[in-house]
Amino acid sequence: MRKSHLIKPVLGNEYPVISHGKGIYLYDKNGKQYIDGSSGAITANIGHGVDEIAEAMWNQAKHVSFVYRSQFTSDAAELLAEKLAESAPGDLNSVFFVNSGSEATETALKIAIQYFQEQGTFTKTKVLSRWTSYHGITLGALSMSGHQLRRQRFTPLLQDLPVAPAPYCYQCPLKDAYPGCKVRCADELESIIQALGPDQIAAFIVEPVIGASGGAIVPPDEYYPKIRAICDKYNILMIADEVMTGMGRTGKMFAMEHWNVVPDIIALGKGMSAGYTPMAATLVSDRIMNVIESGSKIVMSGHTFSANPQSAAACLAVLHYMEKNNLQENAAIMGDHLLVQLQRLQWKYSLIGDVRGKGLLCGIELVKDPMTREPFELASKITERLLAICFEKGLLVYPAVGGVTGFSGDSILVSPPLTVTKEQISDMIDILDQAINELTNQLISEGLYITEATS
Repeated sequence: MRKSHLIKPVLGNEYPVISHGKGIYLYDKNGKQYIDGSSGAITANIGHGVDEIAEAMWNQAKHVSFVYRSQFTSDAAELLAEKLAESAPGDLNSVFFVNSGSEATETALKIAIQYFQEQGTFTKTKVLSRWTSYHGITLGALSMSGHQLRRQRFTPLLQDLPVAPAPYCYQCPLKDAYPGCKVRCADELESIIQALGPDQIAAFIVEPVIGASGGAIVPPDEYYPKIRAICDKYNILMIADEVMTGMGRTGKMFAMEHWNVVPDIIALGKGMSAGYTPMAATLVSDRIMNVIESGSKIVMSGHTFSANPQSAAACLAVLHYMEKNNLQENAAIMGDHLLVQLQRLQWKYSLIGDVRGKGLLCGIELVKDPMTREPFELASKITERLLAICFEKGLLVYPAVGGVTGFSGDSILVSPPLTVTKEQISDMIDILDQAINELTNQLISEGLYITEATS
């Protein structure tokens, strides 16, 4: 076999070679079909192989594919920024384009700090975050991430920005219970701010629905209004990391709309381009931009490919396609249906401790004991094994490991493209059913899992 020079996710592993994709399906070069039950990395929101997007990219390429943002703007970038501003809540009317979600959250961090510097406040240099969170793999974004497994190799290089408990009701980090807790996890943020000193804190960043580090953790309804009020009280900006949740994924264009909360900055990525091009964005409120425009007039960030016209044309076509085909509405309807089907699997298998989600961002958490909610040890590789079984059977799902203690907890995300139908969801559920049954039998035979029937 020809030697590969490509660095793969796991060195030494064999990966099938992709041939093509159409709709929610992918096909490798051997002709095997896979249901893209995770939209890749919760990215392929409109599905694969949409001709309209390819045509938009080709039309832009015929004119110009690249200009440098300090020399030119382009119609494509201007129109995309206008479209995003029109879609965004509140006064989030300014858009800074970057290449990835990690860059979008890191740009949000920089803008938050710059906002206070422009006003003569140089002590507000921290952007706090939560444990059980993930905001990206660049050093600034990873500093804000409370994902222990991803932090540990680079800890000496990172700032200690994750400080607040996550609103993780199923495995409450405060050992409390909702609703009796009165959303104590939000109150903890205020205590932390008081202890650190509000004059040190520029912003607080949250994932509206916790994704890769927790498996679609949805907070109680009171949580975000409380967080918004706390941020306002202490003159701290609120950043919503909507890289995974944004652009219709949860049944709203922006997930924060579920709680009628308007953040000061929003980070976007993934679904904004639906995987057709690498592009992301940071949306900024007038409140912030007016201060910078009255001061230095320069947002201190940027990359060679920022506001790339080729990518902008692709993203704009994606947004038009979503609008034309009512995909946001379909995500809400199909998301409710998917959640019900996953709950039916939960009733069938005690291995499933919790099922949760918003729209087509749904999660399953696997536990050793559903009564105590005890997680499996990380060494058991439960999530990895379930992914492998699903993959073999032709279903792609996404891992969310380590959410309980930082080094234990097994969850998967089930998040197909927003074009998915009820019939396609049934096909996904059938494969998941088979896979969880197979995994359960394996764990019982290995003595790693005990049910009432086997005890």
